[in-house]
Amino acid sequence: MSKPNYTGTYHLVEQDNMETYLSALDINFALRKIVCLLKPTKEITHDVATGAMKIRTLTTFKNFNMDFTIGKEFTEDLGPVDGRTCQTTVNWEGDKLVCVQKGEKEGRGWTHWLEGNKLHLEMRVLGIVAKQVFQKAN
Repeated sequence: MSKPNYTGTYHLVEQDNMETYLSALDINFALRKIVCLLKPTKEITHDVATGAMKIRTLTTFKNFNMDFTIGKEFTEDLGPVDGRTCQTTVNWEGDKLVCVQKGEKEGRGWTHWLEGNKLHLEMRVLGIVAKQVFQKAN
């Protein structure tokens, strides 16, 4: 069975437990408050044939870019997020993209999946889970 193509632009419509998640990443109080008010847009380019992906998370405050090939470990610079670097691998688990980030914080990573025109994102660290849902732009 072929994997879904994640290419598209998605706008945040729901968010849950971000404050607790950011606190677990040692993000300071003021920055947590700002981040929780942001309504990010995700621009995803996905080459299904090669497994290459580019995920751009765009906000009025700060942008974050992530370029990778599914199944290949790379060094991820999380400086714009929390000042850390980690060894990151993104793999398929069924139709879901599952990311494992090895570094200073245990159990860090995320899962993306599509349901119709919605992109779901579950972020994990130290047993804490935050969720975001994005609506695909027309």
